[in-house]
Amino acid sequence: MTLYLVRHADAGPRDPYSSADHLRWLSEDGLQQAARIADRLGDAGVTRVLSSPYPRCVQTVEPLARRLGVEVETDTVLAEGADGRRTLALMMALAGTEAVLCSHGDVIPDVLGLLETAGTAINGTRGNAKGSIWTINSDGEALVSAAYTKIPRKPDADPR
Repeated sequence: MTLYLVRHADAGPRDPYSSADHLRWLSEDGLQQAARIADRLGDAGVTRVLSSPYPRCVQTVEPLARRLGVEVETDTVLAEGADGRRTLALMMALAGTEAVLCSHGDVIPDVLGLLETAGTAINGTRGNAKGSIWTINSDGEALVSAAYTKIPRKPDADPR
């Protein structure tokens, strides 16, 4: 079984003077990234799509959910500022499922650190770019390995 931990696609810069950052939507580049994420994961056997309730996360996985004919399930344990331990607990509960989880740039590194501490093998390049995907393999009970893939904002950009 495989979990795909996705960082939301490009939403443009934060407005440091706004208290409504949680309402920020994807940029045009981000919408294109979301379509490429759907193309990349559309045939991966995913049966569930979960997301932070923030619009930029939901928008990131909506094209994939539409393609799969499933609803995006929102969960606050994937929201910005969430405790990585709670996010990891959700992932462990999904270890026997093919699922996509969309979260934020502060949560994902925390979860990866917890995975590594628990003995999950972190393979290859590490990163946390917007629109990136961590592919996390499970043996049905434990999360055994994780590998990083960057989905560039522009289709012709260098994927490294």
